[in-house]
Parts: sequence; C-alpha cells; structure tokens
Amino acid sequence: MSHTFTAMQVSLDQSGARRELVEHNFDQLPPGDVLVRVRYSSLNYKDALSANGNKGVTRNYPHTPGIDAAGEVVHSDAAQFKVGDAVLVTGYDLGMNTPGGFAEAIRVPADWLVPMPDGLDAREAMVYGTAGFTAALAVAKIVASCKPHEGEVVVSGARGGVAGIALALLARLGYKTVAATRDPSAARAQLEALGVSEIISNDELIGEAKKPLMPARWVAGLDTVGGEVLAGMLKSASQRGLITCCGNAASIQLPISVFPFILRGVTLAGVDSQHAPMQQRREIWRKLAGEWKLDLSGLPVQEVALDGLDERITAMLEGRHSGRTLVRVLGH
Repeated sequence: MSHTFTAMQVSLDQSGARRELVEHNFDQLPPGDVLVRVRYSSLNYKDALSANGNKGVTRNYPHTPGIDAAGEVVHSDAAQFKVGDAVLVTGYDLGMNTPGGFAEAIRVPADWLVPMPDGLDAREAMVYGTAGFTAALAVAKIVASCKPHEGEVVVSGARGGVAGIALALLARLGYKTVAATRDPSAARAQLEALGVSEIISNDELIGEAKKPLMPARWVAGLDTVGGEVLAGMLKSASQRGLITCCGNAASIQLPISVFPFILRGVTLAGVDSQHAPMQQRREIWRKLAGEWKLDLSGLPVQEVALDGLDERITAMLEGRHSGRTLVRVLGH
C-alpha cells in the first residue's frame, strides 16, 4: 500500500489564497488514533471559506479543507476500529484546523468517527454530508414537535444543500412543506421535484418587517438564512410553533421583538451539527440509512473530482452554487 496521497492544499500569499493539488505522505498528517483512506467528501460553505483563506475558519495555512469524509480504515490504534472498517466523519475540527477530507487520507481521533451504518456506502453518505446530517437533526426536532396533519412547515434558503435535503425528508415523512427562496421562478422545477406543496419568495416570508407579529401560519420551520427571513418565520409561526435555525447566509442579526415567544409560545431551536454527541450522530445516520433514506438520485447533486473542485468553490463564494457538490476523492 502506498504511503503517499493527493490533497488539495490552500496557501496564502500577497495575492490571496492559492489552491493546488499536492502529494503528501502519511507522516505529514497530524497525530490521531485512526488513519482513513478517503473515498468521498462534499463541499460546504465552511469549506469554501477555508479554501479562500478565511482565518475565522482556519487559523494556519497551508491547509487542506473538507469538513466531511467517508472511506475505510487503513490503520487503527483504537480497539473499536479495525483495518477495512467503513467509516464517516463530519464536523468536529476536521477541515478547519485539522487537515480535512479534500485529501485521499486523513488521521483523526477515534471518537470523531461514525461506523458506516448498514444501508449506506461512502458515496451515499457524502451526498448527505454535513448538509444532510444538519437537515436531519432539524427534521428530528420538527418530528418531535408536531405531526404532519397539524399544519405547514416552511423551509428557507430552499435551493441550498441543507434545505433541499430537509424538504425531501419532510415530504417523505408526510409533511406539507412550503419552500422560501429569493427567486421562486428560477427554482420551481427543482423544488417541485423535492415534493414541496408551495414556493414563496423571501419577501413574502418576511412580510412587513416592522410588524411585531404577522398572521399565524407555520406549525414548524427550518431557517438557513438568518436575519429578516428568520424573523419573518418566527413572527408568522403558529401557537406553540417550532422554528429551527442552522445558518446565517443573509445575516447574523435577528431583528425581532419578544412577542412571538411570549404571546404565541413559539420556540426557536438552534441546530449545531459540528458538536453533536456521538450517540445522536449514530442515531441520525442510522435513520438516514434506514427509515428516512431518500432516493438520492432525485437530489440536485453535482459530482466532481478533486481537480474539478476549484470552480465549485468559486461558485459557492459568489452565490452561484445550488444543491449539493459531491467530491470524488480517491481515484480523482
């Protein structure tokens, strides 16, 4: 077995970030319990920021991004994993300050790894990736809060990876979903294929921004945008409605009064996939491999090799990216 591997390396110089494929050997990887040959990864916004030299995500360069990885164990110092085991990892510090999944090999602590559940392979797991895991965490909160017959569930940022998988999961579970997006006409065919009942614009969801409350409509919601979109979702949630949030693509600010919370008993529930406990991780991945498993061929997914990733990173940073980007790592 070769002890060398290909990795995307991001370096910083006076002109900014420079991305290139380089050859490394296993000795250049950080300490860890388990060495994994990576077959697939996926592209997330945090990866794009790291690949663009954002020191709020990655402190030190040169660096290899990739917060997701799936493959097989090739060396293990941990009793719970043996050579040949199929595993996946999302979140923790992978791809941030620890060399990540945009490489044919990673070395990580054993307690970061999830055994690949029956019913999923490396490619399928990375079609989900952090986006799908985050979506499923939010959907689990919604399922625990309300039943499909109780009303509509709204999802914002509908053309993005998290929202798309959430919409598909909710439709599979029988919920009536409403998708909110900047340009409903541009996304109609894609969103209708995910089983949405209605498509609305962000402006319609925001409504009259100065109003502390709007007519109640949503029994639950998932926001990936933040700012006025999240505020509008909260202001139009129904009595004891649940709104989950996991993103800030538009803003980190929340311009809202306390009225939705004290007059309607609305709950705002954050979703943090990076630090999810291992027991919860295993359960969510078991669902995604089993009773919640989607027809992944119906999701808007573009597959690229490592040497085709640069253009998708640029598209994501420029706001031209939609759906999911699956990264074929081994055998790129």
